[in-house]
Amino acid sequence: METNDDVSVREQLFHDRVREIIICVQLFVCLYILSYLILTHFKKNAEFVTDDIEDATVNKIVLWLCTFTLSVAVGAVLLLPISILSNEVLLTFPHNYYIQWLNGSLIHGLWNLVFLFSNLSLVFLMPFAYFFTESEGFVGSKKGVMARVYETAVMLLLLSLLVLGIVWVASALLHDNIARESLYDLWEYYLPYLYSCISLFGVLLLLLCTPFGMSRMFSITGSLLVKPRLLEDVEETMNCAVFEEASLSRKINSNSTSCWLILNMEAMKKQFVSIQAKRMALETRRKASAWQRNLGYPLVMLLLLALTVVCVLMVCFHVLELLFDESAMPRGMEDPHLGLASFSVFGSLGATVQVVLILYLMVSSVVGFYSSPLFSSLRPRAQDTNLTQIIGNCVSLLVLSSALPVFSRTLGITRFDLLGDFGRYNWLGNFHIVFLYNMLFAGLTSTCLINTVTWAVQREIIRAFGLHRLPFTVSRSAVHFRLLLASGLSKIQ
Repeated sequence: METNDDVSVREQLFHDRVREIIICVQLFVCLYILSYLILTHFKKNAEFVTDDIEDATVNKIVLWLCTFTLSVAVGAVLLLPISILSNEVLLTFPHNYYIQWLNGSLIHGLWNLVFLFSNLSLVFLMPFAYFFTESEGFVGSKKGVMARVYETAVMLLLLSLLVLGIVWVASALLHDNIARESLYDLWEYYLPYLYSCISLFGVLLLLLCTPFGMSRMFSITGSLLVKPRLLEDVEETMNCAVFEEASLSRKINSNSTSCWLILNMEAMKKQFVSIQAKRMALETRRKASAWQRNLGYPLVMLLLLALTVVCVLMVCFHVLELLFDESAMPRGMEDPHLGLASFSVFGSLGATVQVVLILYLMVSSVVGFYSSPLFSSLRPRAQDTNLTQIIGNCVSLLVLSSALPVFSRTLGITRFDLLGDFGRYNWLGNFHIVFLYNMLFAGLTSTCLINTVTWAVQREIIRAFGLHRLPFTVSRSAVHFRLLLASGLSKIQ
């Protein structure tokens, strides 16, 4: 009887393990396909359509490695949202047979896989990809892809020894006895310490990029939507722009060869392009409906403002928790215990807000990263991004995304503790680092938000009231008269 029970338990464990593997593989395949489509949209096709078969093969291999890295980065972004939503689903349907596969073992396995693949991509795959594109094979060796592989492997080995040596010296300066022991315990201490340093760098990068990205989100969203204008007659402004464009076009296309026109031709062309862009923007505004022009933009701006304010308030509340509640410190846990209690005091609604805020923080960090002058050169362009830039983008996105769970938990955006090796970082238990980090984020975000809102309001008021003092703002009938006059003069010429 006991033997049958043992066999049934082993069979159940085997089936659970197989089911988890199948789910993880399916999820990774979907992320890989999505990442490949994204990279295909941005990569430069000329690097893959070449007569040199060796270079084409190397580029394809590097693209596959970058696709793997980008899929891991997307998976790291989805770790916390999937975990939080899974817990709420299990709370809502605790005895549903069709969602029994959604358990703590599966979520814990996903966190471990993302941690493992993040280490693999940052430490080995992306350096290998970069050296692989730059390699040509050792001098005197037979040319081919394998010769490049051998040279890349040697370069990667030397780089690994250099980086590990630097990390060991740094750990020896901070923890003398532990560092000597870690030299003999590479897997348990050495590599986690290295990734802890990388994660700390990623969290610091998020601290700088996210507040700046939140402020940039307002201007970027404003450029994509039709803005309402105070005290503005769109038809009148449109007619003025059409008149200026026609006048400049007539001057540029005239057969006059006067010295003044020749010297100012380039300036007139630039002014013509500017006026033409203004006219096209005004046409878009005129074609937009009243709801889109007067309601869509304010609602989106209010949504961004609400998300930013909620983030700041949650961080401020978390600062108070750090002072009075020791459990508010970020820490790791071995078993997530899904389906027992909600991770938000507001239940499913609060958990949904947490997921939205986490995704908003990631989007803001990416926007801030590519908007900063230091990293703006990495910004990808459709069908015009070379492989070196793709490698740099994949590494940057992986550093940001793999630090996102630690970033969100450190700021108190969610109470879902870190799983697996994400909770083993050495600096997470330091109260002064966590407290100072929260204060800096709240201060930087508040400063960026105040500057963005106040300057936007001032600029709009100055533009609105200054528009009616401009000398070229005339009545609609006068504009029509000028247009008729300009067309008549062009016919005479």
